[in-house]
Amino acid sequence: MPQQGGQRVAFVKSVGLEEASSSVLNLKVLSSVFSYADCKADKSLPIKSTVMSVPPDLHQQYLQACQNLSQPENPFIARVLQEADKSDNMKWTKGITLKIAGNNHLVPVQRVTDEDLQVLAFVLRSSIFVTGLDLRYNVLTDVGAKHMATFLQENSTLWYLNLMFNDIGTSGAELIAKALHRNETLVYLRMTGNKIGNQGGMYFASMLQINSTLEKLDLGDCDLEETTVHVASMLKNNSSLVELHLCKHEIKSFGVERLCEALYENCSLRYLDLSCNRITRDDVKFLGELLKRNQTLEILDLNSNRIEDDGAVYLSEALALYNRTFQVLSVVSNNISGKGLVALSQAMKTNMELSYIYIWGNKFDDATCMAFSELIQTGRLKPACTDVEPYEVDGYVYLAELSHGLKKHYYWTPSCGEVTNKAANASLAVGAVLEYL
Repeated sequence: MPQQGGQRVAFVKSVGLEEASSSVLNLKVLSSVFSYADCKADKSLPIKSTVMSVPPDLHQQYLQACQNLSQPENPFIARVLQEADKSDNMKWTKGITLKIAGNNHLVPVQRVTDEDLQVLAFVLRSSIFVTGLDLRYNVLTDVGAKHMATFLQENSTLWYLNLMFNDIGTSGAELIAKALHRNETLVYLRMTGNKIGNQGGMYFASMLQINSTLEKLDLGDCDLEETTVHVASMLKNNSSLVELHLCKHEIKSFGVERLCEALYENCSLRYLDLSCNRITRDDVKFLGELLKRNQTLEILDLNSNRIEDDGAVYLSEALALYNRTFQVLSVVSNNISGKGLVALSQAMKTNMELSYIYIWGNKFDDATCMAFSELIQTGRLKPACTDVEPYEVDGYVYLAELSHGLKKHYYWTPSCGEVTNKAANASLAVGAVLEYL
């Protein structure tokens, strides 16, 4: 822990949370007193017990900032801040997430622009109450990324940042990645769908060799092609990242091999998303060898690749004979037929840690239907832990699809209420870093 962080922790411990929150320190000083990095370094401090006295009037501060910066008010942002101000004290105590997603269909939405973000960042820069910021599906560009990068260097309480499907490019990725060289608070970052390109991906790979706070990173669908070698190099040295999404990266044999070699030495990554790539049956040999040697990885998403029967058999052998820590496998839509699917069902009989398996979109024969029906009926595979359900017609067993999976709410989350069905979004139940989606 840096010396300054140690002094902050010592201060809070010596005077107590109550006294610290009611002291004459202003909000800006308080935000430097108690940060996520401090809590992570000292386990005796509760991460979510953010010190505070009176919640700020964010809406009024926003209106004032619009005047000061000569920017028009965004009514959607104003509405979200008004609702945040009405939140009960319990929510403020835990920290609050501002959900300003541009795909909200329940209220009129004026999507957030770069200029809007400049004002919002000005309001939130010294806030100790806002710990999450959801800005997905807006129209932020590299200019907005510059405002966000400045904000990340000044703010010390934001844990969660969702920039999914904006218009941020390579230069914006560089600014955000470099800001995270210094930021010691952010735990979860989603850049999904921003077309940052290969160079942008390398900026984040370089950042992860320096940053030791970020635990969850999503670079899926970012127009990256075979940057896996750089990501693999990072994984050899990074010991904080526990979840990594690399979907739609055009990953092929060489990338899979380098990635697996790096994960032999990595002892922190628990969730690896390789969905929608170009992984074939021969490439799965490397993943099979990884599962034999790595005892940290718990979740592997191979959805929408082409591992076929041979690939499924490679995975089954590793899981049946060697690995006893792995919990979740998704092989949805991988051109697997009876031989491979039955092999996976047999692995579940041997490996009692393997609890979740998703197989829909493959070629089910009678043997497959019987094998998974038996797993479910005997209780070895719980109905909530798979995406198929057996049913019988004229004495024959078939499998129907269930709306269960690792990330049903990957691209969207319910507009009303919380996600309560863990079966539909199992990755959160198994390997969640925070409560945020």
